[in-house]
Amino acid sequence: MHDHHKLLNEVHPHQREDAVNSLAYEAEARMKDPVYGCVGAISVLQRQVIRLQKELDATNADLIRYACNEMPAANPQFARRMGQGGVSYDQSSGIYYPSPWNHDEPCGERGDGGV
Repeated sequence: MHDHHKLLNEVHPHQREDAVNSLAYEAEARMKDPVYGCVGAISVLQRQVIRLQKELDATNADLIRYACNEMPAANPQFARRMGQGGVSYDQSSGIYYPSPWNHDEPCGERGDGGV
């Protein structure tokens, strides 16, 4: 308990409420999981984020395939826009996605209006 008091005294006053909440969460997590505590909860959440990122990447890849293969055949006006527009690349996620305002060619040369 003395350590907690010392810790709270070293924290800026505007951060003390967050520090108390963190200590309470850590104590509750330690009661639920005496071995890993909040580190176990963080590990579970990290694995969930990785799984969801893979699912999102797969869905985005499906969307790109759909945009490159299905939409141009079904809608010639969209095909012209996609031929002029292309895709954008999100560097933070490494994902390409259709974008009518970008001049990259996502599906190979589109000069003929098709794939």
